[in-house]
Amino acid sequence: MNTRDLPPLPGGSGQARALAELNERSREIFRQIVESYLATGEPVGSRNLARILPMALSPASIRNVMSDLEQAGLIFAPHTSAGRLPTEHGLRFFVDALLELGDVGQEEKGRIEAQMRAAASRHHTFESALTEASVLLSGISRGAGVVVTTKQNPRLRHIEFVRLDPGRALVVLVSDDGSVENRLLDLPAGLPAGALQEASNFLNARIRGRTLGEVRGEIEAARTAMKQELDELTERLVDAGLARSVGPSEERQLIVRGQANLLDDLRAAEDLERIRLLFSDLESQKDVIDLLSRAEGGEGVRIFIGSENKLFSLSGSSMIAAPFRDGSQTIVGVVGVIGPTRLNYARIVPMVDFTARVVSRMLERGRG
Repeated sequence: MNTRDLPPLPGGSGQARALAELNERSREIFRQIVESYLATGEPVGSRNLARILPMALSPASIRNVMSDLEQAGLIFAPHTSAGRLPTEHGLRFFVDALLELGDVGQEEKGRIEAQMRAAASRHHTFESALTEASVLLSGISRGAGVVVTTKQNPRLRHIEFVRLDPGRALVVLVSDDGSVENRLLDLPAGLPAGALQEASNFLNARIRGRTLGEVRGEIEAARTAMKQELDELTERLVDAGLARSVGPSEERQLIVRGQANLLDDLRAAEDLERIRLLFSDLESQKDVIDLLSRAEGGEGVRIFIGSENKLFSLSGSSMIAAPFRDGSQTIVGVVGVIGPTRLNYARIVPMVDFTARVVSRMLERGRG
């Protein structure tokens, strides 16, 4: 993976060039500050840096470099006379220019693929594999694993209308894969008692092995013949059931697993407040879906850090996400990880990338 897969550095090309011109000593000191932060979450000072740097430098020389890095907007001092932490711009520069990605071992690859396929087979739904993907990424990252996918119109085995009260019914959709979905439907006024069964029989004679969208298109093309077969109110019920059940093509579903991981390893009251804000962000599903959908714009893994997106501007969180494709190579969803900005990018980026590829392969092979 290379930096072409990642969003550009905020601040414009001039700042990017200035940062790229850091000399080797400055880059190494900056790298050590970032890697220490990613490992511990704590600031690092010049004396500690002098002990861990691969080159011999005095604390005074290191402080001079740190001052330059601070002026460049890459690091900051959280407290007076404290060590330094990377800024969000610093993290972006590190990810774009200095991050050395690890690899996913063959044993781990096999385990991930086996667990996702087992979940899909056990529960007979592809959504189970996506849920397993979010669980796996959560466990690996110690953050929240997230998946967004377009809701599919499945091929159906059976449809039934069940009256709940005079004005509402339940549409029960049974898919070929055995999954069941229930949706509420408002009933036309004055609907006869037998109309629900009549509508169910009418659709079941046409639906098996096909999607609601396909049947809807056929019925619209044969509107005259349908009028002769159904009375007006039942026809309205069929129309309403098809429209309500098919839904908009861009409807999305969000799967989030592992939020509790975000409560681990909190060091201060401000950490707890940051996580509280992140939980609030995750509850705003539309905004999370919109953000994840932005990851569909690139070919590879995308990384969003802190205030680069408005959703995480308060909680100071990061997201690593990659799109997955169906058999026609159309992007149909995104898998990813949401967590604090000190995520283990070197490990999580290739893991998210591999998981997205597994999901794509499962779709290409017919979800199994």
